[in-house]
Amino acid sequence: MTTFRMQRINKQIQREVSLLLELRIKNETAKRAIITDVDCSRDLEHAKIYYTTLDPSEREDVGKALSSVAGALRSQLGKLLTIRQVPALSFVVDTSEEYGRSIDILLDSLKSDVQEAGGDDDADEDGEDGFLPDESPDVR
Repeated sequence: MTTFRMQRINKQIQREVSLLLELRIKNETAKRAIITDVDCSRDLEHAKIYYTTLDPSEREDVGKALSSVAGALRSQLGKLLTIRQVPALSFVVDTSEEYGRSIDILLDSLKSDVQEAGGDDDADEDGEDGFLPDESPDVR
């Protein structure tokens, strides 16, 4: 579990890297990156910066461009942040969006399988959900 301080540093680095890419970096390919998350080590030696792009086919080119501007980004971060040590930046493709989509597709296929088998989305009248139709769970 990350501490509140680490969460704050991660969000600040995410915000600053996004702004630096937008305003100060001249590499147009690197500007196509969307920074989704930052994960710094506890000793602030390393920071993994997760990114994605609008077009999945551009990810490899954007990753190479981000790696080439990592030194400039670290230098600019050193001027902006008030921490003693600026972490070394490494860029990682964020695949959580695709993973979420695959889970949604899986859930949708399960839902359609249940409907084809004659199942119902709503609770049945005979109280299959564990409660009688006029009875509600007692929450205290």
